[in-house]
Amino acid sequence: MADEGTGTGTVRVDAWIWSVRLTKTRSIAATACRAGHVKVNGERAKPAQPVRAGDEVRLFHAGRERIVVVKRPVSKRVGAPVAAECLIDNSPPPPTPVEAAVVGIRDRGAGRPTKRERREIETLRGRP
Repeated sequence: MADEGTGTGTVRVDAWIWSVRLTKTRSIAATACRAGHVKVNGERAKPAQPVRAGDEVRLFHAGRERIVVVKRPVSKRVGAPVAAECLIDNSPPPPTPVEAAVVGIRDRGAGRPTKRERREIETLRGRP
């Protein structure tokens, strides 16, 4: 494990996600890992999975997918300027407010979506 945030060796994926400010708390990062929203090099990651420099981390959080490459593993939360130096952000740009508002609007009182409607909504949102 990295020594006091120096950036050598390996670090837990949940701690690294929190350290570089991709999530607000470490428990949110761990929950995302357990729910399958975090992938390291294309494989689902458990919270304790180690990451090292060069690994690709994909995180689906807050309705958006973040794709980052680990430049430097850090185990302690760092400031935003230092966090930017610890990763390479390959994420697609966030959707504009207009694009985000169009997806998933249902008429009030329409009830739960059917299975077909749910699949169409997920396709619009870009989820597999």
